Amino acid sequence: MLDFLAENNLCGQAILRIVSCGNAIIAEVLRLSEFIPAVFRLKDRADQQRYGDIIFDFSYFKGPELWESKLEAKPELQDLDEEFRENNIEIVTRFYLAFQSVHKYIVDLNRYLDDLNEGVYIQQTLETVLLNEDGKQLLCEALYLYGVMLLVIDQKIEGEVRERMLVSYYRYSAARSSADSNMDDICKLLRSTGYSSQPGAKRPPNYPESYFRRVPINETFISMVIGRLRSDDIYNQVSAYPLPEHRSTALANQAAMLYVILYFEPSILHTHQAKMREIVDKYFPDNWVISIYMGITVNLADAWEPYKAAKTALNNTLDQSNVREQASRSASVSEKVHGQVQQFLKEGYLREEVLLDNIPRLLNCLRDCNVAIRWLMLHTADSACDPNNKRLRQIKDQILADSRYNPKTLFQLLLDTAQFEFILKEMFKQMLSEKQSKWEHYKKEGSERMTELADVFSGVKPLTRVEKNENLQAWFREISKQILSLNYDDSTAAGRKTVQLIQALEEVQEFHQLESNLQVCQFLADTRKFLHQMIRTINIKEEVLITMQIVGDLSFAWQLIDSFTSIMQESIRVNPSMVTKLRATFLKLASALDLPLLRINQANSPDLLSVSQYYSGELVSYVRKVLQIIPESMFTSLLKIIKLQTHDITEVPTRLDKDKLRDYAQLGPRYEVAKLTHAISIFTEGILMMKTTLMGIIKVDPKQLLEDGVRKELVKRVAFALHRGLIFNPRAKPSELMPKLKELGATMDGFHRSFEYIQDYVSIYGLKIWQEEVSRIINYNVEQECNNFLRTKIQDWQSMYQSTHIPIPKFAPVDESITFIGRLCREILRITDPKMTCYIDQLNTWYDMKTHQEVTSSRLFSEIQNTLGTFGLNGLDRLLCFITVKELQNFLSMFQKIILRDRAVQDTLKTLMNAVSPLKSLVANSSKVYLSAITKTQKIWTAYLDAIMKVGQMQILRQQIANELNSSCRFDSRHLAAALDNLNKALLADIEAHYRDPSLPYPKEDNTLLYEITAYLEAAGIHNPLNKIYITTKRLPYFPIVNFLFLIAQLPKLQYNKNLGMVCRKPADPVDWPPLVVGLLTLLKQFHSRYTEQFLALIGQFIRSTMEQCTSQKMPEMPADAVGALLFLEDYVRYTKLPRKVAEAHVPNFIFDEFRTVL
Repeated sequence: MLDFLAENNLCGQAILRIVSCGNAIIAEVLRLSEFIPAVFRLKDRADQQRYGDIIFDFSYFKGPELWESKLEAKPELQDLDEEFRENNIEIVTRFYLAFQSVHKYIVDLNRYLDDLNEGVYIQQTLETVLLNEDGKQLLCEALYLYGVMLLVIDQKIEGEVRERMLVSYYRYSAARSSADSNMDDICKLLRSTGYSSQPGAKRPPNYPESYFRRVPINETFISMVIGRLRSDDIYNQVSAYPLPEHRSTALANQAAMLYVILYFEPSILHTHQAKMREIVDKYFPDNWVISIYMGITVNLADAWEPYKAAKTALNNTLDQSNVREQASRSASVSEKVHGQVQQFLKEGYLREEVLLDNIPRLLNCLRDCNVAIRWLMLHTADSACDPNNKRLRQIKDQILADSRYNPKTLFQLLLDTAQFEFILKEMFKQMLSEKQSKWEHYKKEGSERMTELADVFSGVKPLTRVEKNENLQAWFREISKQILSLNYDDSTAAGRKTVQLIQALEEVQEFHQLESNLQVCQFLADTRKFLHQMIRTINIKEEVLITMQIVGDLSFAWQLIDSFTSIMQESIRVNPSMVTKLRATFLKLASALDLPLLRINQANSPDLLSVSQYYSGELVSYVRKVLQIIPESMFTSLLKIIKLQTHDITEVPTRLDKDKLRDYAQLGPRYEVAKLTHAISIFTEGILMMKTTLMGIIKVDPKQLLEDGVRKELVKRVAFALHRGLIFNPRAKPSELMPKLKELGATMDGFHRSFEYIQDYVSIYGLKIWQEEVSRIINYNVEQECNNFLRTKIQDWQSMYQSTHIPIPKFAPVDESITFIGRLCREILRITDPKMTCYIDQLNTWYDMKTHQEVTSSRLFSEIQNTLGTFGLNGLDRLLCFITVKELQNFLSMFQKIILRDRAVQDTLKTLMNAVSPLKSLVANSSKVYLSAITKTQKIWTAYLDAIMKVGQMQILRQQIANELNSSCRFDSRHLAAALDNLNKALLADIEAHYRDPSLPYPKEDNTLLYEITAYLEAAGIHNPLNKIYITTKRLPYFPIVNFLFLIAQLPKLQYNKNLGMVCRKPADPVDWPPLVVGLLTLLKQFHSRYTEQFLALIGQFIRSTMEQCTSQKMPEMPADAVGALLFLEDYVRYTKLPRKVAEAHVPNFIFDEFRTVL
């Protein structure tokens, strides 16, 4: 009959594909469970208030129209809903596909069973498949995996979260309307069960059997599978565990399958006492905590509590005397075998001969070790004992007492066993690979010895006093031939023949009295020894390795091992070379990957890579977590070194008196530094002793591990220092900004110096790591802060700055800012607020309007540069851009509201437009015309002024940042600054040339050159923020005239001061001139240049008309408003770096030249 798993056996391949798929689905569910967006949990108040109206559970399906109409009634909810969709559709779709594949899995399994019953597979029925060894295994696995899938989903993704995700997918996805969509069935299968994985949560009634019954499965199939699992050893594991007391361990995998599958037929658990007794006696006579899949543990005493038959049957096992007996037996066995293992591990004990002679003994020792470790780890695990359940607590306390449980001893046993297993496997692999060559070598040696002896008895060879004996000569030649004729491939016959040859050689020595001749005896003894070695060598079988693999399975501890992390870390801290021993434990843990990957591999499934990557990644993350203690300890020593270097050790001057030499030597502190440095290098050595290791499919390089660990610790500490160092009290007078920056600068400098100091002892590139990680922290925080201003947020898993191995920690926000960079930015904006301060452009300084004290100056930006580096300033600049965009968008919506929707304002503007056109002419009775327009629109200017000044303030800050970046770039990297400057000018020249003559080249659409060079130019401060276009705009009616009116409405609040320019008249009505000018200029820059033209023309007309009226009324003074308008034009030209012609087009140049002399 055809092999069941052969590629051309359709029946076998179909069920193999289903099982392979099942393992892949579980891995995907486990992977996704770490990426559940927090909003779907609606845990905190803020999320409930914000998203409560757009995230629904299945109650939505009772009346979707009602819910949707509620949404449509509120535009802001619609907007939020759309934003939520954009941000979450990708991850929700991924979850939906996982849920869909669970449903598809059970549909496929049911279809396969129907096909078997209907005879689609020729000569195959359910019965024949269950008779075949592979078929039996696969059918049991298929049902078991479905159960595991449902349990894992319920444990890892809460019912409410699943419902909210499915409803969100239903609402947001276009696929729901397609005919083949089985959304309803998926919702029925995965609706909430009421189960909660929180400790102390009550179990829902009829759980999980009612959950398992949601999709009906053929009952005959279920009962046949249970029958097989009850009676057979379907994986032939008992052969690997010959001792009867190890039987429950041998059948542990099968027991886990049976546990899950019994929920598909709960009547057995409830009423079939005989069956349950049989199951408990066979599988659970000495254990009641089991691992069902990749370390998910279950305590049967708790799980079977609601089922009468199961509970009664298990009571024998949970009887106090039995619990005591099992606990004390495990304790005594573990003590005994631990001594043996330590004996075996002594240097030089495990040699090849010892190994070959003692294979059964060594294997028995391994079995005992692994069985004891398994029993103790599972039955003392915290995860398997609900602390609120009194009975479970009593059983656990009894075990802890009777087994004299000590986690450190158990961990030591696990370490030594893993090391012992690792050495045995390596030696065995080595011997297997050399088996044939050694065998041939011994055969050749033995045969040659016999030929030489034959030559000796021929009398030709001059061996002392050996007479010629033709019979013996012929006999030895024959033996030599016989040895040569031994065939390696037929090991059984060769073994028998070898034994006969050894006997013959012993007999010949006795019968022919050859003992008298020592040399002949020696030859015979050597040959016998070689023949013995041949027998030993032929006995090296691969089965031994397979048995070791089965016995050494540690998949039950995939999650439990975490409880030993602190012990591992403590032992590494005390003795860093411990890492080499841990390597064996990690490799032993890696063997757990065989369980989910076996079927995927057999099916040649494309999922092999992603599933291996997931489990290998989990394992490597765990290894990193354990070994992170090394960088942590290094940094602890480092902090002491920093303290000693900065506070205790004084610099040695270039010249000093010799009697002061002792004082400067400071032997005590220097010895401390040397001792700490030595400790750091010992830690480094410890991790580097671990060889490059393959964990699953991921190669773990210890040097890389060390570097990543150091980076992780650095990121943790620097991020914490930045978070804690930049928290401000907004009520503090004066601001805490400068002192906090100075303090933080000292902290960062300490980190930097110590990092530089340590790099040679740890053999890493300190400066490179420092720059990469600090820039990553700052860029990530800027990105998170800017998320506030984005519709489509950048999630952590999408961020190019966040990493799984070296994560940047997130801290809870202290105010409206999310991160430290937001707090820094808002504090700067608060202290330079144009309503409170006055900015003097020539001094680059802000003064308090009331007290006239200096508030801050451009020194602030050099301080930020010192503390946060270029990345910090650059990040601050990016954040200011986002805030500016937000302000400008708010301005546009405000313009719509207060001007375009206000009839009265529009009428005033129309009247004014008629009065001032054409713009080239003078306005008759100008003061009256302008004054009446200002008075009628008075109420709108307060909000307008706020918006304009905010934008102006941020633009001034951006200019200051650009200046600081540019000057530091020119100092610190002249060549980069010069190269960027030249490249920029060359590019602009080329682009201008292209616009003059389109046949000349220009960067194409897909060319990223302009985009990339902008990032460099901004980082080097080679840009002018005032020329930036922040938002796209449409045409706005009345825009130039509104801005003109706004400006002349503000002029009376200002007065001209010879030294300071335009300053505020009354601090009670604050207006700051530079932000006003820069804000207006930025605003106009966002629109078509013809608006700016009209605006300037209106100002020119205002100046000319006012001057005209002034001369006709023979006023000697120049009106203050005209002076203000002229100063505005002058500043406008200066800030935009435009030629003066622009202003002279609207105001005669003699007025420009003269007006300052009149003042």
